[in-house]
Amino acid sequence: MFFKGITGNVLILGLVSFLTDFSSEMIYPLLPLFLTTVLGAGPAFLGIIEGVAESTASLLKLVSGIVSDRVKDRKKLILSGYGLSSFARPLIAAATGPLAVLFIRFADRIGKGVRTSPRDALIADSVDPAIRGKAFGFHRSMDHAGAIVRPLTATFLLAYFTSDLRTIFWLAAVPGVLTVLLIMFKVREVKRRKITSDGNLLRIFPKGRLRTYLVVLFIFTLGNSSDAFLLLKAGKLGVSEIRIPLLWAFFHVVKMVSSMPFGALSDRIGRRSIIIAGWSVYALAYIGFAYASTELHIWLLFAFYGLFYGLTEGVEKALLVDIADPAERGGAFGWYNFAIGAGALPASLLFGLIWQKLGSQIAFGMGASFAVIAALLLIILVKPVTPVQVKV
Repeated sequence: MFFKGITGNVLILGLVSFLTDFSSEMIYPLLPLFLTTVLGAGPAFLGIIEGVAESTASLLKLVSGIVSDRVKDRKKLILSGYGLSSFARPLIAAATGPLAVLFIRFADRIGKGVRTSPRDALIADSVDPAIRGKAFGFHRSMDHAGAIVRPLTATFLLAYFTSDLRTIFWLAAVPGVLTVLLIMFKVREVKRRKITSDGNLLRIFPKGRLRTYLVVLFIFTLGNSSDAFLLLKAGKLGVSEIRIPLLWAFFHVVKMVSSMPFGALSDRIGRRSIIIAGWSVYALAYIGFAYASTELHIWLLFAFYGLFYGLTEGVEKALLVDIADPAERGGAFGWYNFAIGAGALPASLLFGLIWQKLGSQIAFGMGASFAVIAALLLIILVKPVTPVQVKV
């Protein structure tokens, strides 16, 4: 049965992610065009904005994850994070220059940093270990469903009501309010063992197989620049302002329909092989983007690239939970998000600079190379983990 094992917390947090992406994806796919055409920024500054924003979020995800293992109520961290982002995000509509967008994205990502690790730990605590992949896949599917509906709404508004991007950005505030209300009244805490800090900061660092896994993830992330560059590539190959949100929605349809099936598959055959397949898809897609020359190429590549997310997003998290100590799941998610975010700034910065100086083909080729290296390291260094080996 489709929803078998999906608990109330997982369902509500999935709906929260749906509404959050319903809000953020009204803005994100249009942001590269807004920056370059309205505010006059270039690819390098776009890389700075996305890199700083995601690296800020990653640092706070680490702190909030470690803290969430040591406090009684993870819900308060989740609520405060979603609340800040819901307030800050629509303010991009009032931006008069690239620096203003940088500061607003910075505030938005602070909210994301505070909420993400405690939320993922709460999801892990709320489901049976045998369906972790399915649960995280369901959550990612709901997240992507929101990313489908909002760009379609944006396209409709741009085509029939207004061509002003700022008006579209202001409307993003509505689902943010609903998100805060859902968390306040529907999310429940789960009983768990709380860690008591002994003052030894060295104990917070990951060890053994968990550390190895995180290092490999970091190496992959060094080649995983912001998807804003894919949208920029699409625009340069003739995808119009009105069709960009449609392309983004189509991209998220692929992500949505593939996340839960691949997550459930990982519950049966193991996580590592699914992740390796996903990173291989990433490398092939980036090679395709390097040599794309028509709008048709872009649409086909976005469809193929969407499978990378379905194969990896939920499965990477499920593997993390399989490896980590149950009492330290918040901290494990914190380190997971930190490893990814720590690579985001150099990845996006380097990609933007290489594109600007050497061209997009070299930049996409670099991203593909990191994915291949990381896949090989995962095979060599991280032994397979099956759900039956997990002890909770």
